[in-house]
Parts: sequence; C-alpha cells; structure tokens
Amino acid sequence: MKRDIFQAIADPTRRAILVLVSANALTPNAIAEQFNTTRQAVSKHIKILNECELLDEKKVGREIYYQLKIEKMKEVDQWLEQFKKIWESRFSQLDQVLINLKSKKNEI
Repeated sequence: MKRDIFQAIADPTRRAILVLVSANALTPNAIAEQFNTTRQAVSKHIKILNECELLDEKKVGREIYYQLKIEKMKEVDQWLEQFKKIWESRFSQLDQVLINLKSKKNEI
C-alpha cells in the first residue's frame, strides 16, 4: 500500500528521521538511538517513510541501512514551489504597503 507523502512528512518524528538519514545512511537501531521511544515505534515510522518512497534501503550483510531518497524530496519541493511564488508576491505587496505608509507618515 502506497501512502500519501504529505501525511508521512506531517509527523515530526518522521521529519526528524529524514533529517538524520539525509546526512548518513543509518541502521534502524542507530536511528532509534536518537529518539526517546521504542525501536518498534521507530520501525513503524521507517516503514511509512519507506512506503512513501522517501528512503533508499541498502542491505550490507545482516544490516539494513536507510538513506534519504533525494529525488522524492525534490518532488515535494517542486509542489511547494507554486506556493512559494504566491507567498513571495504577497510579501512584496506587503512591503510596498509598508513603504507607502512610512512615506505618508513622513509627509505629515
């Protein structure tokens, strides 16, 4: 079952896991050590991230290493880009309003 990527990244623990594995490939145990929770709870988070294709999984001997799948995060960034443009436009408009208010205040 493929999960919704935005529901996956909505959870703060999963976002923290993504930050951890963005720098280095880590085993589930190494990831779990970073949290004040059970290994089983972290495994559930990893499973969800894996189902959303946000993690690359590499087996080395008996260990599994997880690393961030950058390509998938780029998809999220591209989707968010449309909103960034809207926000930037609105901030520019707000800047202009503030400049106008300041100049009117100085005229008085």
